[in-house]
Amino acid sequence: MHLRNLICIIWMLLVGTTTGLHAALNIEIYGGGGSKIPIALVPFAAEAQLPERVSAVVAADLERSGLFKLVDTFGASPHELDQVNYADWQNRNAAALVIGSISTQPDGRLDVRFRLLDVAKRIQLAGFSSIVTTDQLRALSHRIADVIYETLTGEPGFFSSRIAFVRKQGDQYALQISDYDGLNARSLIEYSEPIISPAWSPDGSRIAYVSFEKKKPVVYVQTLATRERKAVANFKGSNSAPAWSPDGRKLAVVLSQQGGSQIYLINADGSGLQRLSQSSSIDTEPTFSPDGRWIIFTSDRGGSPQIYRMPASGENTGRAERLTFEGDYNVSPRISPDGKMLVYIRRNAGGFNVAVQDMSTRQAQILTDSKFDESPSFSPNNRMILYASEINRRGILSLVSVDGQVKQRLSPDMDNIREPAWGPLPGKR
Repeated sequence: MHLRNLICIIWMLLVGTTTGLHAALNIEIYGGGGSKIPIALVPFAAEAQLPERVSAVVAADLERSGLFKLVDTFGASPHELDQVNYADWQNRNAAALVIGSISTQPDGRLDVRFRLLDVAKRIQLAGFSSIVTTDQLRALSHRIADVIYETLTGEPGFFSSRIAFVRKQGDQYALQISDYDGLNARSLIEYSEPIISPAWSPDGSRIAYVSFEKKKPVVYVQTLATRERKAVANFKGSNSAPAWSPDGRKLAVVLSQQGGSQIYLINADGSGLQRLSQSSSIDTEPTFSPDGRWIIFTSDRGGSPQIYRMPASGENTGRAERLTFEGDYNVSPRISPDGKMLVYIRRNAGGFNVAVQDMSTRQAQILTDSKFDESPSFSPNNRMILYASEINRRGILSLVSVDGQVKQRLSPDMDNIREPAWGPLPGKR
């Protein structure tokens, strides 16, 4: 299938029936890994009267990671250290225990306290207290899950990160950002013309995307805090596929102003245009390596769409190195934040599936078995991959672990979601 045909198919698939643009997402987890950390999360004191239970959000986060097994807490309700019966939790085979409480302050804010305990050693591993508003409760729950995840695995969690995606309802397209699990979504822009290719800046403060509101593809950059936006690539022909450099100063974009689709560099304010690729083929879908040295991209220069890389400096770009050799159709590359893995979409037995490749050994593995997947991107801690998958002729958000052991669907009943992109961890610079 030609790259241009794939783009057309993606947008034809966006016309399915949907409900409101602000519908909530439900999580379906299927598949499972091997060894998991058994952890008990006791419902926090006084959380039942709140709109959302902190312990439920934390439990869902940890279970969704595929690294934890929830232990039954029935019949036990400790909220303070002196209420913990460690022998009881050892008998329940819990390796770790989470307890906490919530109290309402005179000004209406909530004082949330939590502790993470090592059951075998009978010591506290982590904990903190924080005063938040009701609206901030979900974000705090994700932060608690991050602390638990990092304390028990030694790796940073990803639960406080955000994602961006395009949601379609009728003839309306909305670019939305949400919590990593698809909940708490809000629209940045809504138009009756397509929006595609959202890309997060490295610090998470801006999003680049392509809008067809001017009846042609134009690249915009929007600041999340102020909602200010600017057209940074509005040249003759098509302007598409923005990707941020690691320092956030430049974008790689695909322009057709001189004929076929080629890759260019441009400053984030739209100045300083520089052509990178110099081929007679279609070069598209650029992404930077984490060290900023390489641009990885899709090209049909070898006869079929494959993934290549070339220097981001602009030198010797005519000598692009081919990265994928298995399969006759590999597109939509993204590099893991640690630079060790490449994720992309491979045509496989008539379907289009998520595949991951080790950058050092070049060994590849297909992770999904659905009919049509698109737009894969890594979690900030390299552990999970977000993508869109077609189920019953509609797009849904999905997650898969990098080893393929844990697969999850974030599936609203009647939504149609495409073009997801995973953002960085909060505070990353």
